[in-house]
This record gives sequence, structure tokens and C-alpha cells, in this order.
Amino acid sequence: MTRLAINVDHVATVRQARLAAEPDPVTAAALAELAGARGIVVHLREDRRHIQDRDVEILRRTVKTRLNLEMAATREMIDIALRIKPDLVTLVPEKRQELTTEGGLDVVRQEQAVAEAVAELQQGGIGVSLFINPDPSHVEAAHRSKADYVEIHTGTFAEARSEEQRRIELQRVIDSVRLASEFKLGVHAGHGIDYRNVGDLRHIAEIEEFSIGHAVIARAVLVGMERAVREMIALLDG
Repeated sequence: MTRLAINVDHVATVRQARLAAEPDPVTAAALAELAGARGIVVHLREDRRHIQDRDVEILRRTVKTRLNLEMAATREMIDIALRIKPDLVTLVPEKRQELTTEGGLDVVRQEQAVAEAVAELQQGGIGVSLFINPDPSHVEAAHRSKADYVEIHTGTFAEARSEEQRRIELQRVIDSVRLASEFKLGVHAGHGIDYRNVGDLRHIAEIEEFSIGHAVIARAVLVGMERAVREMIALLDG
């Protein structure tokens, strides 16, 4: 059965808008797990715009499923990961001016640096995933880097404006997922997935886990975290 991992970054976004103590992403993560989520995802950014070091440290002690730390492959972040020991690190690109991660990690151009980061994290006992665009060259580079997983970026599919473009982008996702599976990489998918488009992706058998944040947190504002998570799980289960 495909797993659902919930990204709680945007709970922290609301908190940081007022530099307040609430809402607490740690509490949100606990509620998501109670509702059936199989993992919790947080992105610790260089500028600490939402998730804070405190959040990651407490989540490491409280998450009962699997903690996935998204981060850039910088010295600072690698040192934090090696100290905190999340279950999984997902290496992502990062730009200060972006609202959210805009695309996949360019593993082809940064292959040596990525491979070195992968090796260091794995030597520290941490599994590593690479967030990549649905492109065969990037899947091949991820394989050469010896990553454990790839997370296929589904944002271009999710944002497609026409049915034809949607079909093309969906096929790119399918082809990349299947190639990654042939390379024996674990396969996750995420970015832009919501309650309307997840049905097109849930049939891709090789996807082991969907990482979903904004759509679930936005729904949770209206119906509560547990209900929002359960509704997404019901869609994944068909």
C-alpha cells in the first residue's frame, strides 16, 4: 500500500508570520500520524523561514513513523543531519527568493558534490533521497550517486493548464518512476499533489510514498488535520 507522508512546513509558516508559539508543527505532526500518515516531512531552510532547529530536534524525539528532513546539500545542513539523525534526508535545491522549491536538484551538473553528500550521510547511518525532475538523465545520475531513493518532482504535471500538457507531463512522471525502479531505487513523489490530481498518480505502482504538504495543511485549516489526512489516505487507497 502506498504510504502518505505529510509535510508540516506550512504549519510553521503560519506560526512564523507572527513569531508566535502556535500553531506548533510538532503537534500537527502528531495529529497526522494519529490519522494514519506513515511519515513526517520538514524542510529546514538556510533562512529558517518556517521550520526551526527546535522543531527538527523535537520531531526527532516524537515522530513515531519516519522523519524525512528536506535540506540543501550544504556543510551546515549535513552537520545538522548527522547530529539529529533523521530516518531519511531528501536533498533539494534551495534559493532564498523562491516561495517554495521550484524544481528538482540538478544532479547531472552537480553529480560529484551530490555523490559526496550522499556518501557522507549514508556513512552516518542516514538514508538519502534526491528530489529530481522527471527526466531520465537525472534518474541515471541519481543512480550513479548511489542514493537510496528518488523523489520525483510532480509540480509540472500538477500545474499543467491543458489536458494535452497534463498527459505529456504525467507520462514523463511514469517513465521516470519506472526507470528509477529498474535501477532499484526507492521511489517517492511530491510537489503540487492535491485532492483532485492524486487520482492520476496513485495508480503508478512503483511509487512507494507520496509527500504532500500544502494541499493537506490548507484543507486542515478548514476541516482539521486528522480529517484532512484521512481524506487523502482514502483517495490513495481508492
